[in-house]
Amino acid sequence: MGITFLARMAMWGAIFGGGRDREGDGANPIALIATIILAPLAAALLQMALSRSREYEADRSGARLIGDGEPLARALAKLEQGARQIPMDVPPAQAQAYIVNPLTGRNFEFKSLFTTHPPTADRIARLRSREWQR
Repeated sequence: MGITFLARMAMWGAIFGGGRDREGDGANPIALIATIILAPLAAALLQMALSRSREYEADRSGARLIGDGEPLARALAKLEQGARQIPMDVPPAQAQAYIVNPLTGRNFEFKSLFTTHPPTADRIARLRSREWQR
């Protein structure tokens, strides 16, 4: 949110005459475009990476709480299987609210690029490898 806020401040400042030097030359248009496009994209990618790491941390803390990762791994496998068999009609923006990716059964381009969930197979492998004990 902070990155996006700074990008918006820079954008509006450049639009309304900010960045002019003493000779009256305007701001660099390439820098303005880069700020408008790249800063929100960087913020979105950071948010997705944070969401993935939080999923792994939730799995780890759950396994520590019950003292075993196998029941959680089996539950994740069942949820994943259900999501593959019956794809949910969920807007992609709301997918992060689910335990497993509800868009698993849907096919669309670049679906793994902007996903907020780590692959369920990786989560199950981490739980079964007892990595959560470290």
